[in-house]
Amino acid sequence: MNIVSTINLASVGIFGLILSAGFCGIRWTRRKKLAMAGSIAAIMLFQGIIRFFSGVYFVRHFYPFITHIPLAVSLCILSGEFLWPLISVLTAYLCCQLRKWIALIAVAILSGGALMQDTAELILTLPLLWLLLRFIAPSVRSLSHYTTMEKCRFGLIPLLYYGYDYLTLFRPELLLTGNPAAVEFMPFVCCVSYLMFVLRTSEDERIRVRMEQTQAILHLQMTQAVREIAVLRESHQKSGRYRHDLRHHMQYLLSCIENERLGQAQAYIQKVCSEVETAKVIVFCENETTNLIFSAFSRRAKNCGITINIKAAIPQDIPLQENDWCVLLSNALENALHACQKLTEKDLPGSIDVSAYEKKGKMFLQVSNSCEEPVPFSHGVPAASRPGHGIGVHSICTIVEHYNGMYSFSVQNGLFILRLSL
Repeated sequence: MNIVSTINLASVGIFGLILSAGFCGIRWTRRKKLAMAGSIAAIMLFQGIIRFFSGVYFVRHFYPFITHIPLAVSLCILSGEFLWPLISVLTAYLCCQLRKWIALIAVAILSGGALMQDTAELILTLPLLWLLLRFIAPSVRSLSHYTTMEKCRFGLIPLLYYGYDYLTLFRPELLLTGNPAAVEFMPFVCCVSYLMFVLRTSEDERIRVRMEQTQAILHLQMTQAVREIAVLRESHQKSGRYRHDLRHHMQYLLSCIENERLGQAQAYIQKVCSEVETAKVIVFCENETTNLIFSAFSRRAKNCGITINIKAAIPQDIPLQENDWCVLLSNALENALHACQKLTEKDLPGSIDVSAYEKKGKMFLQVSNSCEEPVPFSHGVPAASRPGHGIGVHSICTIVEHYNGMYSFSVQNGLFILRLSL
């Protein structure tokens, strides 16, 4: 073996050792860096001693025991983990083939020989190592936080290649004789890997689309709820201005009476009373947002001939975002109102009962409404019977899950009941 080949053999060893450390999710302190440098130096020294006394053949055939196992043990100690350091070593071993294949392309183009192959690999070592550490290693390290199943799935391909490469090193005749299993093994692995990649990418895309749809639905619901609160708040302020301007109203009415324009005075009184009644906000609890929403739905229920009973004990400060509470409350009441409207259209009585309170930093809500038709359920959640429906229920579930709360939907004695705690 010439000097270039010897240096190249040492360089690929250092390449793999450093890359394995770069792939391993270790928080590198100064002490750990020194320990890793010492481990690399010890492994390289051990390789040199083995090569000097036993030759290159022994080093290559027992490389896992001389290099990879000591390296994996060192990384396990430094990281405090077992699985990911092994996967890092296998992945780095797979990446070592990049040097060889890029150099093979250069040799094929320039019609070189073994010396050019070793020289090209040596030249590629530092640039390729920098590129992998700079652009690939962060993504590989991020996978160390995945579940054990995901880690195993990622490490399967490097493991299969490692086993295949090591087997053909001991049994080169499998390739030389054209053994079908040996020849077709890596193409088979590539095919399976591609199919797994397609399935995973497709699943990730479905999850992304579902999350975007959920986000769009929540944004729409929140915008609608915020707009409704703004209108209600403006009406409340308008009612306050009417009360403030009561003196001016009285003066106008007095003027009408003095001039014997009783019809005009009566019409004006009816107009003012109607506007004040429309803007009236009923006080159910201390929370202004809750009062505004309850008042709005109470008026809508009354206009539809639906009985609504509300009991609320919500303080001004609640343990969740006002927008989220607004969306929850509005969707729950909207769904109950729609269900009762279907009954009133058939001249059947409809009623809604609401109970909402805060206790020990948790919010509780129960909304029950009359229900005539059977409600289909899917995994404990009402299933939408028509496209475009079920958005309100989906929004409720999403918000409750965001706060690690609990929800339940049920039908009991002709009543549809929604219970929330968060």
